[in-house]
Amino acid sequence: MEPGRVGEEVLPKRGRTGQEGDLLDPLQVHRVRAVLSLGGVPHGDLPDGVQQVRLRLLERTAAGHEAPRDVGAWAAVVASNLAADWHRGRSRQDRLRTRLEALNPPDAGAEGGQEARLLSLTVAAGLDALPDAQRQVLVLRFYADLSVPRIAEALNIPVGTVKSRLYNAARAMRERLHVDEVV
Repeated sequence: MEPGRVGEEVLPKRGRTGQEGDLLDPLQVHRVRAVLSLGGVPHGDLPDGVQQVRLRLLERTAAGHEAPRDVGAWAAVVASNLAADWHRGRSRQDRLRTRLEALNPPDAGAEGGQEARLLSLTVAAGLDALPDAQRQVLVLRFYADLSVPRIAEALNIPVGTVKSRLYNAARAMRERLHVDEVV
């Protein structure tokens, strides 16, 4: 069959990466879930987010584009964009309520639980307060562990812009932690 025909399985041109024909390997899935979660997507919506990333990879391949050179980095950027889309679509109150529920495990009374909870809430609120572009590069750099050049390439922006956004985002987060007297 010719590429793009109905009934033909669409695969990335650089091969499958996961088991059982999955386009994402388990480490990539874990990274995507982490990026989505840090972007404010509730735990219950993470499987849908992972599926959206897979769908975007399939759509890219079906459109005749070559598979990304680094599927993991590409998937993290797509997850970051999905989280930003989700983030824009939800009210601040809903996001905070979801995070509070997730941060209140049954053993929350354990030693250090309150401090860790306070820090988590402050970081979550700080991330919420950042502009989308700054939040995106901060999450990609420190939570998805992408290098500055990889972020620049994935977002199609200059390296200097990534550095500037990282600097401003880190400064804002640092100020937030000091204002809230967490550090």
